[in-house]
Parts: sequence; structure tokens; C-alpha cells
Amino acid sequence: MVRHGTKKFSFHQVDVFSSRALLGNPLAVVIGADSLTASEMAAFARWTNLSETTFLLQPKSADVDYRVRIFTPAAELPFAGHPTLGSCHVWLSSGGRPKSGDIIQECEAGLVRIRCDNERLSFEAPQLRRSGPVELDTLTRAINGLRLASDVIVDANWVDNGPGWLAVLLRSRTDVLALRPDFAVLSGLRVGVVAPWDPMKEGPDANFEVRAFTAAGFEDPVTGSLNAGIAQWLIGSGIAPSSYIASQGTVLGREGRVHVEQVDDQIWIGGDVKTCIKGVVAF
Repeated sequence: MVRHGTKKFSFHQVDVFSSRALLGNPLAVVIGADSLTASEMAAFARWTNLSETTFLLQPKSADVDYRVRIFTPAAELPFAGHPTLGSCHVWLSSGGRPKSGDIIQECEAGLVRIRCDNERLSFEAPQLRRSGPVELDTLTRAINGLRLASDVIVDANWVDNGPGWLAVLLRSRTDVLALRPDFAVLSGLRVGVVAPWDPMKEGPDANFEVRAFTAAGFEDPVTGSLNAGIAQWLIGSGIAPSSYIASQGTVLGREGRVHVEQVDDQIWIGGDVKTCIKGVVAF
């Protein structure tokens, strides 16, 4: 029985970065959540136990389309990629219409531009908060935690646009897929790993393989913020072309595809979103 005074909200669960449902990264989205407190949001995110849960809110500025707050089961994030695309998909499917041109999302990290191209959403990669070489002690811990042999490492760089990612570039997709990390050693670090596909061996479906190991001790299926940071690093250094597709989630049985495109000085991170669940949640 629902108690008197319970607050009810529309709720969607969507799958992000896959053209087929159940093969991307799931996201829970609560619509019109302005009356919820931060502690109520955090409690619901703990309950869903997804990598992220978001809450759609009225924007603080008249020229912004909507505001979103992003929670993991453990903390609030200033920005994250798959929650950005998934939240925008839910906002649009719930009747949202952009005020002019691109969609403008407000989050704790600031304003994020989102575009829609043939129903595929893409967000403009935010500026890196931290870039450049990784300090030796941090890199050593990451390498030990990934159980990497030194001869498979090509380079490493900070690619932090909010969550705190660092990325390691390996020689081959095979090296990336073979990783079996020690999460106890990686604890507290957010480490991404990337390597090129060999089109002769692995086909033309993607150009790079990515894996994301979180500070909380699990592998994230498909990660927009990490891919945004990696794209800025790899395209900026000439390692990757201005347009490419990254595969992620393979080891977890997913088929995530992240579409990366540089337009002028901006890098856009895109992916398909599928709605899997619609309902009502009561607080």
C-alpha cells in the first residue's frame, strides 16, 4: 500500500550506446524530480544500483533546455557521458523541445551542447580538466592493477573531464580484451584502456577497443566521458582520425558503439539510445 503523501514520478530505464536494447549501458531516469532532495536522489541511485541514475529538473537559466543531476550508488557526479545522452533521449521522448538549435543541458559541470543527427544523439566533449602525462607513481599503480606487461604499453595520459579518468594506450585489441585487473590495487583510480582494431583480423565494425575500470571496483560497460577524453587525446596527438567508432563492453557481453567526430575545433561523442522500461516510481 502506498502511504499518504507519497511523491510519484515518471521513470524510464534506457540503454545507451547500442542500436539494440540490452547490449549497451543502462541508465535510470526520473522525470520532473524538482521536489526531491539530494538525499532522496542518492537513496534512489543506491537502490537502482546502476552505474548512474539521473534526475531531470527545470533549468536555472531561461536559455537552457533542462537540468540534470547525476548520481552513482556512491556519489554525485558533475558530468558523465552515457547519462547525458540517456537523459536527453528521455527528455525528448517526454515532449521536450529545444529552445533553439542544439539542445543545451545544464549539469553540475556546466552547460553541455547536444545535437540530434538522424535520431542519434551526440554531446560536445567538455574541456579536459586535467591532461598530459600521468605521474610515475600513479601510472605504476595503474599498470600493476591492470597486470600489464611493459611491452604492451604504448602511452598513457590524463583524460579527465570531470570523473577523473586516466587512459592507457596498448598495442592491440587482443591486449585490451585479455585484461583481468586487480581492483584492489586500482581502488580509487578511474582507468581507461584503449587500443586500435586490426581491420584485417577484426573487421570494419569499429576502429578502437575501449575498456573502463571504475574507482568503485567494477568495469563500466560503455563510458561516454572516458571516450570523450580519449578522443581529445588521440585525435589531438594524431593517433586517431577525426572520425572513428569505438567498441566497448565486449568482455561483458555488450556491443557498445561510440561514434566520435571532430567538427572544426569540437569533438562530438554520439550513440544510439533505446528505451527499455517506462513506469512510475513512488518516494
